[in-house]
Amino acid sequence: MQSGRHSVTVIFEDWRTPHGFLMHFEIVSEILHVETIATGSGIREIARLRKFYGRGRWRKRKGIADVRLQGRVIIRAELHWYEATGIGKLEFKIKRIVGD
Repeated sequence: MQSGRHSVTVIFEDWRTPHGFLMHFEIVSEILHVETIATGSGIREIARLRKFYGRGRWRKRKGIADVRLQGRVIIRAELHWYEATGIGKLEFKIKRIVGD
């Protein structure tokens, strides 16, 4: 996220919960160390993304940010999301909690 605070509902995937579960959290810092994990046909979910959001230059990305959980606790987490030019950043997931 460039600036400001963004509130999103995401899937929290934890190694103890193989299918994840829905939870709400707010990104309260800039996303740092952003990397592209996959692009175009290298994204397993590309057909679904195009169907729901439209065609675009899709990328799966990851980065580190501070997030506020439902209980108002702030943690640093690795986030994964999809983004496409002209569509934006979508479907944020907390992949793991990271130390400071």
